[in-house]
Amino acid sequence: MKNLRTVVEEKLPELPVVQYAWLGEEEIPFSERVREICRNECPRYGTSWSCPPGVGTVRECMERCAGFPGMFVFTTIAEVTDAADMEETLATRGAHEAVTKEIREIFEGEGCRTLALSADSCAICDRCAYPDAPCRHPERMLPCLESYGIIVPELAQKAGIEFMNGANIVTWFGVILFTE
Repeated sequence: MKNLRTVVEEKLPELPVVQYAWLGEEEIPFSERVREICRNECPRYGTSWSCPPGVGTVRECMERCAGFPGMFVFTTIAEVTDAADMEETLATRGAHEAVTKEIREIFEGEGCRTLALSADSCAICDRCAYPDAPCRHPERMLPCLESYGIIVPELAQKAGIEFMNGANIVTWFGVILFTE
């Protein structure tokens, strides 16, 4: 019987994953400061179950992650004509989200319990039910890494993954936390 790592790595060539690493949940760098950036700079703050405060406090997110001892970190990239054009940049997110879901399915297909975190606020619904009603699609929603208070550049460094891949290249990060 193949181990989980072998199964996942055999399926990766089918996906547009650029870099990846295996880490433990204890290596996730959390910071309240990331949450302050969300609060002060992100227009999605307070509008989605995938963003703060909907995802819970940083402490609650840390505790949620602690239930998954394994972590798979990966990136996909997209080329854009102007990385400063947020509309163009965000238009490339869907492909990354699809890859994140495919990788989550590989882990779940091997019997793992997972928590998938991705690159940006959820955009499944035209208007999120937050805060008036529960999430309509909790099984499909991918909370944002930063919404959990995760310092993505530091996580990239720990994983040995490039944070920036060049001018007009968008590097999207994803994480699958898992327990076998």
